[in-house]
Amino acid sequence: LELTEAERDRLRHPLVGGVILFARNYESPRQVAALTAAIHAIRTVPLLVCVDHEGGRVQRFRKGFSEIAPMRELGHLWDRDVLAACREATDVGFRIGSELRAVGVDLSFTPVLDIDHGASGVIGDRAFHPDPRVVAMLARCLAHGLLLGGVGNCGKHFPGHGYASADSHVAMPTDERALDDILSIDAAPYGWLGRVLTAVMPAHVVYPSVDPSPAGFSRRWLQDILRGRLGFDGLVFSDDLTMEAATVAGGITARAAAALKAGCDMVLVCNRPDLADELLARLRPPRNRHLARRIASIHPGIGMAGGGAPR
Repeated sequence: LELTEAERDRLRHPLVGGVILFARNYESPRQVAALTAAIHAIRTVPLLVCVDHEGGRVQRFRKGFSEIAPMRELGHLWDRDVLAACREATDVGFRIGSELRAVGVDLSFTPVLDIDHGASGVIGDRAFHPDPRVVAMLARCLAHGLLLGGVGNCGKHFPGHGYASADSHVAMPTDERALDDILSIDAAPYGWLGRVLTAVMPAHVVYPSVDPSPAGFSRRWLQDILRGRLGFDGLVFSDDLTMEAATVAGGITARAAAALKAGCDMVLVCNRPDLADELLARLRPPRNRHLARRIASIHPGIGMAGGGAPR
């Protein structure tokens, strides 16, 4: 709930670019506002403070915050009344964004752009709808609301986690479909949304018809398809590198190096401060001349210190 001296030292490291908060870091709006203020004060160019605040099962801050329904509820509303669903999605986004901004959070890892194929239990009601066009429209409205509230967004999990049944937290999901099928359905919202998305998070899923590596470690997915074919130029975050599906790349330093080489701008190491410290001691990241601009685009005053190395 408060920073320790060891954590302050870790956050001063030049390769640290941000903090992701979890439910264990939250007690009340007043407490978390003090925590984010302390994090922002550590560096002259403030660190990025992020949280998974989707609604439904994935809402880290609850007491003192609005209860946000699962995104599937917006999809159900769309099926009854399209315009009402668009308005509600914008209102929900604004509610999330304004409440997070009021306590000093800069970015929420939402919206979930995965298609509701009915196959993935870990996605489930986090997905808006089975139709990618509906997903894109509701996500656009939600992202608009987030931006009006002053918070950046992150579309996830590129190119799509909804078809693979395994949970990447504990196993390696695989999606055997052809590239054209994935691009025309699951990845379609990313192309349609374009600049609406301030960030994207790739999936720890293997698509063997495209690349033997999970998307988050795949230069073909991140450079050739996401940046090249779909034209995305915002931040790319890895998913949590402590998840089971990420271990295929080796130890924590090998995982981070593989994600950065593939095209991630920033890598997440969640729930394992020991691995974060190991990574900071060993990582020699490639230069990234776009990183400062991409981080600064999320919110005025947020940027990076140092010589341009990815965090």
